Amino acid sequence: MTYREICRALDCAKIESPEWDAQLLIEHFCGLDRVSILSDPEKDLTSPALDEAVRRRCAREPLQYLIGVWDFYRQTYEVSPHCLIPRSDTEILVEEAVKRLPRGAFFADLCAGSGCIGISVLAERADTRALAVELSPDALKIAKRNAIRNGVDGRYTVTLGDVLEADPDWISMGDKPMAILSNPPYIRTDVIEGLSPEVGHEPRMALDGGADGLVFYRALIDLASRWLADGGFCLFEIGYDQGEELKVLAAEKGFSCEIKRDLGGCDRVAILHPLA
Repeated sequence: MTYREICRALDCAKIESPEWDAQLLIEHFCGLDRVSILSDPEKDLTSPALDEAVRRRCAREPLQYLIGVWDFYRQTYEVSPHCLIPRSDTEILVEEAVKRLPRGAFFADLCAGSGCIGISVLAERADTRALAVELSPDALKIAKRNAIRNGVDGRYTVTLGDVLEADPDWISMGDKPMAILSNPPYIRTDVIEGLSPEVGHEPRMALDGGADGLVFYRALIDLASRWLADGGFCLFEIGYDQGEELKVLAAEKGFSCEIKRDLGGCDRVAILHPLA
């Protein structure tokens, strides 16, 4: 297949950015850079692995899973269908954590998935350390490898756990955290089936936030009320329209709640502080 043939195939499959996807697939499977690709778009690229990847991308498998790694913040992460794909909107949460954590802070990364949130914070803040909690054993293995890949494994403790559990054992593991960071499942159950075909390849347990999308936030806020260190705070990624609901949930448990919006003007991160 040539670059132009791959672009046409991806376009016919209704891929949003066929040229971009084609270039990344060719780079990964053929080792060519973009200058080489674009300078000879009719070059026959003989690669069974590329052909198979194009076929799967046309079937709407996520590009990130086909490549196996993805950039997030200033780091690179291993990804697979066992974990949620890191998205640029989540970088807002990382930026807030890097800015707000006091020197020498210990924080928790709950529903850690690939580990991209906690690991990126640790990579930017060499004075901090973290506990990562994840329910999926396969995702936890990926988080461990990503911590090693990005050189923070000595400050990143991982444990298998469920944030919906009433009294989890891991809250007694060491110090109380100065911050609880989380990108939990927050999509309403009845909405999931209508999302893009690519999202359908991501683990449902990382997406499904229950009937109202708020199940995990209730558990996280309750946990924060019992576990946060004095002066601590929470940073939660939220859905584009969940800001007002988070303010209500936070107030019920004695927290203030500030909503940080993304570049598109949508609700993106809830910042919670215990009220005095």
